Amino acid sequence: MSARGISLAALATALLLSACDGSSPTPAPTPSPTPTPSATTVSYDPENCFTQAVPGSAITLRQMIIPDTLKLDLARPSGFPNGRDLDDPVVDILLAMLLLDLNVSGQSTLTFANLPLNPPGNDRPFTTTFPFLAPPQGSPPRAATTGKTFDFRTDPDSAFTQVDRMGVPAVATALIGSSQKTPYNDANPTVDASGQFQAEETTLLRNLFNSIGDDLTRLGLRLCARTV
Repeated sequence: MSARGISLAALATALLLSACDGSSPTPAPTPSPTPTPSATTVSYDPENCFTQAVPGSAITLRQMIIPDTLKLDLARPSGFPNGRDLDDPVVDILLAMLLLDLNVSGQSTLTFANLPLNPPGNDRPFTTTFPFLAPPQGSPPRAATTGKTFDFRTDPDSAFTQVDRMGVPAVATALIGSSQKTPYNDANPTVDASGQFQAEETTLLRNLFNSIGDDLTRLGLRLCARTV
C-alpha cells in the first residue's frame, strides 16, 4: 500500500472516530442582530386640561367637575355643559374637554360626538312640552292621554339612597379608579369642593393619556395635556 493510501485511510479512521465520540468541529459564531431601539415612553401632564376654559361658560373644566354638580346659567344658551338637553351626547362632549386642546382650530367639544359612531338621534322625536320625552311605546301602545299629570314626591333627602354620581356623566367612570368608586359615589358635592378627589382625578387622567395619548396624536388630534 502506498504512503498516500495509508494517509487517506488514517484520515478516514480519524473522522469516523470523531463522529463516534460525539465531537464535531465548532461552528463559527453567528453575529447577533443589532437590537431595534425601543419606543420612547411619553408621559403627560394633564393640568392644562383641567385649567382650560369650558366653551360657552366662564369656568374651567376643573370648576365644572369639582364639585360634581349639574350647573345651569340661565343667562347662557342651554345644552351641556350648561345644563343638559335630552339629546346631548354628554359623555362624548366631556371626553373631548378632558383630552383635546379646544383652542385648536377644527377641534371642539363635538369632535368625538360628530364621529359616525353614535345613533343619529332618538328613535322617536322628542316632544316640545314637559317632560319632553317621546310618547310611550308598547304593544299595544299606551293611551295618548297617559302621563299628563305627575305626582312629584316631597320626601326629604334622607329618605333616598344615593347609588351613583351623575352630576357630570363620565367623571365617576373615567376619572375615579376602582378603589375610590364607592367612596366617591357615597360622597356629596361638599366633599368634592374640599378637594378630596382632585388628586385621584388628576392621576386617572394622566394614566388615560399615557395609555392612548400617542394614538390620539397619530389621528391628528391636538391634546390639551403637555408631554414631560
